[in-house]
Amino acid sequence: MAGTTVVDDKAIEDCFHQSCAMTGLNVARKEINALMGYSKRWVFLQFWTEHLGVGHKDITRNMDDSYDLFCNLLEEHYLTADIAAAPHALEVFGYLRLRGVKVVLNTGFYRKVTDIILARLGWDRGLNDNYVGNDFSVIDMSICSDEVKMGRPHPHMIKKAMRQFRIRDPKQVVKVGDTPVDLEEGRNAGCLLTIGVLNGSHTLEELMGLDHDALLPDLSYLPNLLVKHDPSLRLMKEKYDV
Repeated sequence: MAGTTVVDDKAIEDCFHQSCAMTGLNVARKEINALMGYSKRWVFLQFWTEHLGVGHKDITRNMDDSYDLFCNLLEEHYLTADIAAAPHALEVFGYLRLRGVKVVLNTGFYRKVTDIILARLGWDRGLNDNYVGNDFSVIDMSICSDEVKMGRPHPHMIKKAMRQFRIRDPKQVVKVGDTPVDLEEGRNAGCLLTIGVLNGSHTLEELMGLDHDALLPDLSYLPNLLVKHDPSLRLMKEKYDV
């Protein structure tokens, strides 16, 4: 979500950095940015393990303290700050859904903050209790890292979406994201295409050396790329064409 379909204003990095500093962790912003896209609790586990040493008795307690503070800061931010869709996100959602392509948002966020973001943007419209949409919703499904056994880079969120829509072949799935771990997730799931976008948390220089099929300036370039792999997606002109 953040950085790919929702504008990334560095709020997550800021909240991470602040919660680390306030709970006794000295972590550089570069280290935090490198782990964007992972489960947030897992990130704090890595930081505290590195800080205290493997097996230290205080790792879990300190991880919980840092994570709880981070959650409070992040929720307050998304409840009060301006939130905007990433450039061209809504147009591309519409383009794909009109052509029968399911749009699933998966995220390293936990469910509570994801729901705040979806509600603020109006993207929760039409989602049922399982966060699955209908013909009139903005997206087809929302999945969070705390709803599967393991978050990125493991493919469990992608596999959950495939089960929901009865997709057996991962070559019918395209993964798009703005972080290195997004690219790993797509590869680990065996997706047809694993695509990075450059309007989020990582630059061209940071992503270009990683395993991917394409790096796009923003989501507006996605439809033409997909048409090259499936010409049937180029239907009659629609208001959502980009």
